[in-house]
Order: sequence, then structure tokens, then C-alpha cells
Amino acid sequence: MKRIAILGASLVMGLSAVAQTSDPVIMKINGKSITRSEFEYSFNKNNSDGVIDKKTVEEYVPLYVDFKLKVAEAESQHLDTLSAIRKELDGYKEQMVIPTIEDKDFIEREARKTYDNTAARFEGQDLLTASHILVLMRQDATAEQQAQAKVRIDSIYEVLKAVPQAELAEKFAELAKEKSDDKGSAQRGGALGQFGKGMMIPDFETAAFALKAGEMSAPVKSTVGWHLIYMTERHPFESYEYHHDNIIKFLEQRGIREASANAYLDSVSAQRGITRAELVNELHQKLMAEDAEQRNLSQEYYDGTLMYEVTKKDVWDKAQEDVAGQEAYFKAHKKDYAWDAPHFVGIVIHTKDAQTMADVKKKLKGVAEADWAQTAVSLNNDSVKVVRVERGLFKKGDNANVDKLVFKQKTELKPMQDYPVTDVWGKPLKAPRTAKDTQGEVAADYQTDQEKQWVEKLRKKFSVEVYEDVVKTVNKH
Repeated sequence: MKRIAILGASLVMGLSAVAQTSDPVIMKINGKSITRSEFEYSFNKNNSDGVIDKKTVEEYVPLYVDFKLKVAEAESQHLDTLSAIRKELDGYKEQMVIPTIEDKDFIEREARKTYDNTAARFEGQDLLTASHILVLMRQDATAEQQAQAKVRIDSIYEVLKAVPQAELAEKFAELAKEKSDDKGSAQRGGALGQFGKGMMIPDFETAAFALKAGEMSAPVKSTVGWHLIYMTERHPFESYEYHHDNIIKFLEQRGIREASANAYLDSVSAQRGITRAELVNELHQKLMAEDAEQRNLSQEYYDGTLMYEVTKKDVWDKAQEDVAGQEAYFKAHKKDYAWDAPHFVGIVIHTKDAQTMADVKKKLKGVAEADWAQTAVSLNNDSVKVVRVERGLFKKGDNANVDKLVFKQKTELKPMQDYPVTDVWGKPLKAPRTAKDTQGEVAADYQTDQEKQWVEKLRKKFSVEVYEDVVKTVNKH
């Protein structure tokens, strides 16, 4: 996406309208024009590599018309003016606009502030690069342990004192790897990296700042033990210009560009006396005028949001709640839901012992199918659970216990943990009796059928014009 730099308080957009003469109208739905580029965007996205059910342009046109008819219906119901939908759409606009805003002055101010705060922590002192060898000594060490630690650090120190200056750095790193109790830095030859004032424990820091580059300290005692310190390098804290690029990278990792965009939106909207949403809308419109990809993305999000809301409201929710309609659909298409093999409708019962199983079966006699599961677990109380139940419509292979006890398969029972006795209660079915027995298939098919009928009504309600001469030019211009 193109980034738009903001200099001071002004937004430099430089946006221009897209010439429409090279983008003809491919169709009109309810009088609203849809350009070839908008159609191509949707067609190419939904027929890209990896899509299994690819469509030709001619096959995709009616699908796209149906999609746009649903959007037209949502607009006719003014769903796009509902506060919840408006909030979602405005939020998406802001997501698109924010990455295009770069307030360089804001970012520079934050970078300078970061530098100044860091420099202030060092109080004008040098930055040090050093290594150390640690002999660990607990603060509650006994006199004997303290003596042993001192002997260890002194012996290492005596070895290093005998090393020529030109070889000291190499020998120090070698002994750090072998002798240091700081296993993290030991792997790096004792290297601690770069540090400044206030970044190390006080005794260590005092000794380190007293060294020149290339010097080694005598044993230094701190709250964690004994140290030998070798000073690799020291120099004053560098200038802002020296650290600038790294500071910017640091701030970017922490979202400075988004923060700068938000600060810009709040500042300019306040200066102009408009809401933040109104400013975002202005910037969004200008972005749409310049960037075809973003324009198509925005239109897709708008259309998809409205299509989902109106279809859910007018079809999906109603179809799911229409139990009578599902039953009528099932009866009219019963042959489509025939089973290849019998199913078992009932419950699998797991109990603590055989007597409990007998009690469950006694209670189930004469109970309606819908109440089997609740009746079986009624033997439980708040503190003791003696029964567990699996309820469903099972075919061969769905449940090992049903396979064994109902379908007489040569399988092993699989009792539930802590419930060793397993049995079943229910009856086999050769075919589904009601829509409920199809385990959601009828509900899904009924919903699809209702949606088809709804779209047919929309085709009669709204005008549809498709320009075949433009359709033939899709992806060929």
C-alpha cells in the first residue's frame, strides 16, 4: 500500500480520480453500476490457483449477480445505516487509512525523546564493552566457603597476571569458558556486551568504570561473588544522528507508525472541528480514488458485511428456527435421505457397577425417547456421579460400544474411565423418521432451498442488466 507522508500539520495526498473511460460498466443491479474492474477483482480472486471449483466468466456472472442482489436488498432495508454495521464499516475504513499515514514530525519527536531519556540514564558516562569471570559465592556462605571462593579467584588472577598484554584478551576468554560460574557469558568467553551506568550491580560497575580499554581488574567482590573484569572498549555515548536509524527500528517494532497516525487523526480532527470518523471518511474516499486495489478491497468488505447481515436476518436464522418447514421439506424429499444401513437411536450408558446399570434400565422403562438421557443421569447427585451417558444417532463405526452391543460387530467394548459397566438403551432404525434423524442434513438443505427461493424473489424485485459485450472483454483488455 502506498504510504502518505505527513509534514507538520498538513497531509500531502496528491490523489487524483481514476479515469472511468477505460473501465466500462459490466452490469447494473437496481440501477447501480458495477464496473468491469470490480467484477474482475472478484472473479480473479475466487478463481485463483488452488480453488477447486473454478468457474468460467460466464458461469460466474449469475453468481455475482445473486451476490449483488443480496447487497441491494440490504441497502433497501437500510442495514448500512444501523449503528452496529456503521461502526464495523467505519472501523474497517480506519484500518485501511492508518497504514497510509506517516507523520514524520511525530516520529522524529518520539525518536529524540527516546534518545534523550537513554542518554540521561548514562549521566554523561562512557559506554563500556567488557568481559568477566565469576566465582559464585552466596551471601550466606560460611567462612570456609568464602575462603575457597577467594582462593579460586586469586588463582585465576595469578594465571592471567602472568600473560603478556598482547595475549591477555584471548587468554581471558579461554579461562572464562573453563572457569566462570556465569554459564551464560562463559559460552561467549565472558563477554557481557555493551552497558552503561546503572545497568550493572554497584560494586561491579564501580570497578568497571575505573578501567581503561585493554586493562584487567584485580578480584572484585560483589553481592554475587568474585569477579575479574577485562575492559574491551569504552567510549562516550554517541550522538543522536549515530543512533537514529536503530532508534527508528526500535520504535517501529513497538507500533510508532500506527501511534503517529492515531495522533494525527486526533489532532487534525480537533483542529478542524470534525469527528475522527469524518476525517477518516475523507481520507478513505481519497485513497479509493487513487488506489484501485484498496478500492476493490473496501467494496468487497462493504458488500460482504451487508450480504452476510441480510442473509442471516432474512434466511439463515428463519430457516434454522422453522422446525415445521424443515419437517415439510423432509417429507417432500424423504427419498433423498435414505440410509444405506440401519442406524441406532438411543444412549450409551456407563455406570459404576452392575446394580446401578440395572437401576437405570428399570427407570427407563416406559420413558419417552426425548427423556432417556435425563432419566438415566437422574441417579446422580451433586456429590456422587454414578452414571455417564452418550446420546445420539449412531451408524456403524461411530461408537465402538454401539458396534459391539447393537450391530454385533467383532469389536471390544470401551468402558468410560471409572465406569466399568457399559450397555445401551434405544432402538435400531432402518430409515430416518423425521428431519431430526438426519442429523442436520435437512436443516442445511432447507436453508439452501429457502435462500434460492429468496434470491428468485430478489431477481423479480430489483432490475438486473448485464452487458454481454463487456463480459466478453473480462481479462482480455
